[in-house]
Amino acid sequence: MNNVTRIAMWSGPRNISTAMMRAFENRPDTCVVDEPLYGHYLRETKLEHPVADLVMESQSCDWREVTAQLLGPIEDGATVFYQKHMSHHLLPCIERDWMRELAHAFLVRDPRAMLASYTEKRAEVTLEDLGLPQQVALFHWLEAETGTKPPVLDASDVLRDPRGSLSRLCEAFGIEFTESMLAWPAGRRDSDGVWASWWYNNVMRSTGFLPYKEKQYRLDDDLEVIAEQAAPLYQLLLDQR
Repeated sequence: MNNVTRIAMWSGPRNISTAMMRAFENRPDTCVVDEPLYGHYLRETKLEHPVADLVMESQSCDWREVTAQLLGPIEDGATVFYQKHMSHHLLPCIERDWMRELAHAFLVRDPRAMLASYTEKRAEVTLEDLGLPQQVALFHWLEAETGTKPPVLDASDVLRDPRGSLSRLCEAFGIEFTESMLAWPAGRRDSDGVWASWWYNNVMRSTGFLPYKEKQYRLDDDLEVIAEQAAPLYQLLLDQR
């Protein structure tokens, strides 16, 4: 299995993380997994999420079993294993040794945009739900462990220039960029989590990365407080992109 490139992409919710998963899954050499630690996260936190029971039934809720799968055999013919992760799913109780076997990258988005989108699907939201504190902590841990800075992509940069952004990301991982990453068939995938019908409506209609559109987001007072808390964390990662 030494010839397999295992990529862990750490994102927050309501980003373009599923579109990025589509891009990699459309490569002829790649298999993907969708938020494999979600079940464990829900079991441990007991948070109310849409279709939470179905999520926990659909995948292992034991982080040790999950991480063993992330390091284990993959589909025949695949040489790239793309793992879509939410950074807040990486709870403190999860040991980190397995992560040394992976290549890591970070996907970030303007927290105001994340908050506006997140609250359309789930009313309650905290700073930790955005995954930014966890992303920053993980970035620093990986930098200390490896002596290098993991790649950081901002969603707006990817949407403005998908080919350039993905080409640079592939170069960082030592794999070839392919044009197949820029377009994919519409619809659901067998690899999508059971939560897809709740969260992935736009992506399932898409056939590629949507053009970037500048937007202004109006948030209520409580969300503005979270946005202010998130801003310096987002800027720290943005400065590394």
